[in-house]
Amino acid sequence: MPNSEVEQCRTSNGVYGKTKRMHSNLPLEAFEPLFEPDQYSDTDTWHLAPFFTNLDSSVFVPLIFSPELIGALCSRASRATRDLRHIYLNEFIYPFVSPTRTEKDSEESWKEKVAYGKELKWFIDFIREHPLTEVFSNPRARSFYVTWLAQYGDDSIAQMAGMHLGFASISQVAIKHPEDQRIGLAPIEKSSRYVNFGQKVKGHYVYYTDPTLESLGLKEEYERAMDGLFSRYNELIPKLSAWLAKKFSEEKPGVVEKKAFDTLRGLLPMSTLSQVAFFGNGQAFEYMITRSLGHSLGEIRWMATRSKEELAKLAPSFFRRLDETDAEKKKLLSEYQEYLAGRGRRASPFVEEFFGAKKGVVGGEMKFGPTKAEVRLIEHDPEGENKVITGMLYSAPNMRVAWSEIFERVKRMSGAEKEKIVAAYMEGRSKRFHKAGRAFENAYVRFEVVMNNGAWRDLQRHRMLTQQRQLFTCVHGFDIPPEVTEAGLEAEFKEPIMGAEEVFAKIASRDLELAQYAVTMAHRIQFMQWENTRQCFWELELRSIPEGHPDYRVVEQEKFRQLEKVYPLISKYMLVNMGEYDFARRGQEEKIQKKAEELLKNL
Repeated sequence: MPNSEVEQCRTSNGVYGKTKRMHSNLPLEAFEPLFEPDQYSDTDTWHLAPFFTNLDSSVFVPLIFSPELIGALCSRASRATRDLRHIYLNEFIYPFVSPTRTEKDSEESWKEKVAYGKELKWFIDFIREHPLTEVFSNPRARSFYVTWLAQYGDDSIAQMAGMHLGFASISQVAIKHPEDQRIGLAPIEKSSRYVNFGQKVKGHYVYYTDPTLESLGLKEEYERAMDGLFSRYNELIPKLSAWLAKKFSEEKPGVVEKKAFDTLRGLLPMSTLSQVAFFGNGQAFEYMITRSLGHSLGEIRWMATRSKEELAKLAPSFFRRLDETDAEKKKLLSEYQEYLAGRGRRASPFVEEFFGAKKGVVGGEMKFGPTKAEVRLIEHDPEGENKVITGMLYSAPNMRVAWSEIFERVKRMSGAEKEKIVAAYMEGRSKRFHKAGRAFENAYVRFEVVMNNGAWRDLQRHRMLTQQRQLFTCVHGFDIPPEVTEAGLEAEFKEPIMGAEEVFAKIASRDLELAQYAVTMAHRIQFMQWENTRQCFWELELRSIPEGHPDYRVVEQEKFRQLEKVYPLISKYMLVNMGEYDFARRGQEEKIQKKAEELLKNL
């Protein structure tokens, strides 16, 4: 049960705090996350500086225009422990400008490496004299975008150009804000399943502390709770690794260690600082910045400001509207930013009015300890399967009949006739990467899910559907991994989480959004998915594979069980894996290596 301090910060019906956001007079720089830049020698800087907008800030734009090269670099963000700029220098520059032959180098690959190194040296010399930001600042192109984008508002043309944006140190709370944006941005983030987050930077664990906590008198208590989480994370990794090594004696030590990271990531708070890279088009980045500049959290406002500063070094015309000098346009921009940032806050009074919350949050009693994820199918179209079959027939080469006529005819068909059509349409689909047809977009379902934050982050990446989430909170309780319980570490796991809940409750009584930083990845989030059955094919099949995380696999398996009841004709063609697996991604490193070697042979 919750302790007395937590109880004192709760209302009589188990709800928290106030919705009114506290405003800070602190300068924006005060909200910058903890970051320690890498130190580079003069030689390092000579080789590296031309490829990035800066080497000493946690926000940067890569100036790398080869799709393969920038794609490979940003993909490293998932499992890298170092800054992407450090990786680029040591994995993509030095091995070629100063090549060393290894036993893996064939005569052909060695010659290729040396030849590429000569070209790379020449190119670096060239861009030292002719920086890429100047070479590509074509006056005609820039003038075109200023005229048509900034003056005439033809936003679609900003979709024709893309760029990358990197963050070397930003919290989970802040990362999820742009990642909530559905279209136009593609993120790849450091994985808590493969990377140890227990290191310190400047003698401090890698979490974010909002400076307004000091004015609330809660900074010290908050940091004690966060330190407690990271300290316990570090303490339990060797203990759990030893237990896992005995249970899975056939596994390699590195695989066991990563299993320990994965299992214990629930101890990491949403304030955890991480690395993330985004690819996006100009329109998407402008919208990301616009919807962030008026945000209630200072870190997100800081993130937006720094993003705009760095992106504008590469494509200033895309962001010209954010620097309006005309008084009337500036006023309209400010109003738009406030509109975007304040939508949730403006709805809050009605939550209190119509759902009976006296102090801002509607919710039941806090839940503690291990419970299963909750999955609820709360809405479906009773005519969904008929509409899907109508869609199958509508695009047939010889069809000329209107939708409504086809639909009425389908409704009169027998079950056997409908089955015959669906079977023919799906004939030949034997693998999950064989995408289901667009006809399946004609039926929608709405699921509501409560699951731990760590696993939810993977499901959040499915953006071709409508997802809405609530704030990160402790109200729904937290998960305890079964491996932790089996290893006899449950009490040690729970203790620092309970400490985080105490400080969460105190912050939440003053500021609900600020309190999100104290929530852990083990805590549960409540969210809604409104998706068509084509997206169900993709999500359920992908997230139920043996290599997937068990915490989201059980969610997708339960969604499938519920779909079977309402759409039996459709669901029978879904290739959902209903198995249970004790070790996610077992054998994947070997499979990936083998596949990579086969692909390289064919280049």
